[in-house]
Amino acid sequence: MKIQSELHKASLFNNLELLANQVVEGFISGIHKSPFHGFSAEFAEHKIYNMGESTRHIDWKLFAKTDKFYTKRYEEETNLRCHMILDNSASMYYPAIKNMGLDNLNKIGFSVLAIASLMTILKKQRDAVGLSIFSDEYNFYTPEKGSERHHQRLLSKLSEVSLNTTPVKQTETYKYLHQIAEKVKRRSLIILFTDMLQTLQPDEQLFEALRHLKYNKHDVVLFHVLDAKTEQHFDFDNRPKRYLDVETGQHIDVFSNTIKEAYEEEMTRYFNALKLNCAKYKIKYVPVDIQEPFAKILNAFMIERQRFAA
Repeated sequence: MKIQSELHKASLFNNLELLANQVVEGFISGIHKSPFHGFSAEFAEHKIYNMGESTRHIDWKLFAKTDKFYTKRYEEETNLRCHMILDNSASMYYPAIKNMGLDNLNKIGFSVLAIASLMTILKKQRDAVGLSIFSDEYNFYTPEKGSERHHQRLLSKLSEVSLNTTPVKQTETYKYLHQIAEKVKRRSLIILFTDMLQTLQPDEQLFEALRHLKYNKHDVVLFHVLDAKTEQHFDFDNRPKRYLDVETGQHIDVFSNTIKEAYEEEMTRYFNALKLNCAKYKIKYVPVDIQEPFAKILNAFMIERQRFAA
C-alpha cells in the first residue's frame, strides 16, 4: 500500500503544471460568480486601452465581443514582481495522506499547488516571479524572473518539495523570514504560505519577522494554511489517541474532549494576535482551510495584485 501511495503522489505532482492550469481554468470559468470583476479568459493577453495610446495594437475582435477597447500585451511588459515564500517544515506535511488528489491534499501539497496556480496567472500576465523555501535552513532562493525556463525551474522545485517523504523536524521561521526580507531588494508583492505553527519561538519574534517583510515598501499577503477541522477546532472522535508534535517529537495520550476547550481557547488567542499584528503592519491576512477550494486564494491574490499595480 505504501508503494502504491507514493506512486499516486508522484503521478499527481509530476503533472504540477497541468494541475495548476486546471485550477486556474476552473477559476476563470466561474469568475462571473466572483467579487473580482473585470477579469476574463482574455486577461492573460490584454490590457485596457487608454486614450492617447497608439491604436496600432487594439484587438478589434475583442472590441466586437465586448464593445470595449483592449490592446495586446507583449512578453517584455512586466507590471509586477512577486516573491513566493513556502514554509517546508514538518508541520506542513499534516495530515498524513495516503492518496493525494485535488480534493485530498495535506498542507504542503495544497500550498505547492496554490503557488503553481498563482505562478500560472503571473506567467500569463507577463509578471516576474521569485521563490524562497525554508525548513531547518534557507533551502532555496531564486530572484524574480519572467522567462519560460525560469517558470519550469520553479515548477520542478515545487514538485520536488511535494514528493518529499522525510521533512525536517524543526524550523526557526522568524530567522529565515528575516533573511528573505533582506534578499528581496526591489519593491515586490510578497506571498507567504505557512501554518504559523512552529514551536520554541516567542510570538514576538514571528511578528517582528513579518514586519521585516514590509521592508522596501513591499506588499505582503500571508496565507495562513490549516486543516481547520482538526488543527483549529480539534474535532476528533472522543477516543483515547496519541497526539504527536511532529516538530519536537513530544506526544500526549488523551481523550480529545479532555483538552478540546483549552486547545481552542489557546488557538483563538494566537490567531487573534496574529491577525491584529498583521493589521498593525498592514499585512493582508488570509486564513485558508485546505479542505476548501482554491478560489479563495486566487480571488485574494487577484484583488491584491490589482491594488498593488494601481
